[in-house]
Amino acid sequence: MSSSDSRLADWRDQALKLESEINKVVVGQQKPIRLITTAIFARGHVLLEGDVGVGKTTLLRAFTRGIGGGYERIEGTIDLMPNDLVYHTYLGEDGRPHVDAGPLLRCGESLAVFFFNEINRARPQVHSLLLRVMAERTLSAFNKEHHFPHMLVFADRNQVEKEETFDIPSAARDRFMMEIPIAVPNNADIMQSLIFDTRFHNADKLVENVQPDVLHFDKLNEIAVALQNHVQASPALCKYALDLWLATRNPAQFGITIDNVDINRLVLAGASPRGVSMMVRAARVNAWLNSRDAVLPEDIHAVFHETIAHRLVFSPVYEMRRTEIARDLLSGIVNAVSAP
Repeated sequence: MSSSDSRLADWRDQALKLESEINKVVVGQQKPIRLITTAIFARGHVLLEGDVGVGKTTLLRAFTRGIGGGYERIEGTIDLMPNDLVYHTYLGEDGRPHVDAGPLLRCGESLAVFFFNEINRARPQVHSLLLRVMAERTLSAFNKEHHFPHMLVFADRNQVEKEETFDIPSAARDRFMMEIPIAVPNNADIMQSLIFDTRFHNADKLVENVQPDVLHFDKLNEIAVALQNHVQASPALCKYALDLWLATRNPAQFGITIDNVDINRLVLAGASPRGVSMMVRAARVNAWLNSRDAVLPEDIHAVFHETIAHRLVFSPVYEMRRTEIARDLLSGIVNAVSAP
């Protein structure tokens, strides 16, 4: 085994140890935990989908404790302005105005996880600033260029209330590598534990049970580059990924049908080139986590829905049924496109 292979194997052991630590405190969420682990090593931002109180904040705090680095959170509100991410002003005891760093700047270059809760409650101007920071990982403020080389952005959307919310445009959604659903566990024993086991009632104490610094946040970029270079994709696998992409753009051409949907009018825009490249990046990480050095179709299937569904743009008549139709469409694509 080469030194590079040995290092990747060691890092994989640490990644699986991280997953194990998170699963100890956030129960019944093995698949979301695997997907978030995948996003962390693929260095991709994440949208979280789920009802209130399903443990999204606890999950992200647990991951941050496991990888180290700074954690910051901001709440989306109708009156939130872009500058609220950068600084805040207050009157000091001396009666004079003071300026402190906001959540984006507070941790400096050590910021590892930035959580934007209910992002669709914030105005489009706020989205614009955040998306630029996500893309460039830099921000100009106070006559200085600030860098966030290790930051991953996680955001969730209020899916229930529609008043005072702003839809995230497709170009903004495309900046996120994945949209990961966080659902209430359907296991009766787990549900009973979440209700009656008092250790789940104090999130601060619960997160302290995660072993700190299992991984080092400032090494993750290096690990990501190494594993992307190491895990290979065969020409047949590349052709398969290309066919999946084409099927998202023109599903009728691949013979895909959905009940009560005019498939020729359904898709206004399929997955973007960025989206498909993110899918392949995530598939490489999934292969690595499963001790493989080549991508298989099953690695693409493991991340296909989460990396592609939120990028699809449907005709307005079908948008109200987006979740259901996207699931059926992507399942149909996987069944219709021949895997190598």
